[in-house]
Amino acid sequence: MDATDGDTPGGVAARLTGRAVTAERRRSVALTEVALDDGRTVMVKRDDEGAVRAEAAGLRWLARAGAVAVPAVRGADRHWLVTDLVAEGRPDARAAERFGRELAALHAAGAPAFGAAPPDGPVEAFIGRAPMRNVPGTDWPGWYAEHRVLPYLRRAVDAGTVRPAEAADVERVCARLPRLAGPPEPPARLHGDLWNGNVLWGADGAVRLIDPAAHGGHRETDLAMLRLFGCPHLETVLAAYDRAAPLAAGWRERVGVHQLFPLLVHAVLFGRSYAEQAVAVAREALAA
Repeated sequence: MDATDGDTPGGVAARLTGRAVTAERRRSVALTEVALDDGRTVMVKRDDEGAVRAEAAGLRWLARAGAVAVPAVRGADRHWLVTDLVAEGRPDARAAERFGRELAALHAAGAPAFGAAPPDGPVEAFIGRAPMRNVPGTDWPGWYAEHRVLPYLRRAVDAGTVRPAEAADVERVCARLPRLAGPPEPPARLHGDLWNGNVLWGADGAVRLIDPAAHGGHRETDLAMLRLFGCPHLETVLAAYDRAAPLAAGWRERVGVHQLFPLLVHAVLFGRSYAEQAVAVAREALAA
């Protein structure tokens, strides 16, 4: 049964979980914590239809890998998503080590193709509030350029956020991607929006990932996003990852290439400062 405009977060939680509601606490316009009569607390999120469908499908796909934990999906309809609430703790080195191993296992679970959407996930998905198309491809450099870098570059140029001369440098990076990309990698099962705000350090010592933009991609892209926006104990995470699933030689030199995608997304959403960062990493890649 679909949500109606008259639904409240508590009413949605009761309808989708089959439990009575004992308390509610609004976290933001879109997020509400709801306590249920069986002792659980769930997070109720309201969003656009496509975003709900993409997030629910992404969480379920990541969960099926049996690697990094994600909040369980307890119910979803056109505009509402109900998931378990994560009890947060403090980051520590032991949790970071475990997270690195689990992230490697998540990526190793694989995907049918670069750009493959999660099962039941839409082609027209989202990364944050920006549209993201999940179009499959077999060649990572060509797919990454066509479906991850250039669409956001064009939008940023159209908005005046990236200047034409700067865009030419990003386009030159795209043309050189077959040389810059390193050894071929199989499609990995990516979280897809792996910045620090989507990494929750649980009170039980386990990391959980939220708000995915899940798709098949290059595993170095998730790692580059972790570095771009900061992550506690990042070097511990990366070292544990590399021990579990060794990264190809030169991966640190390729970080900027993989950061082009999230930087241009942020340029589209948030403006010029991110455009300047994108142009800087593009020029650094060209100079290498």
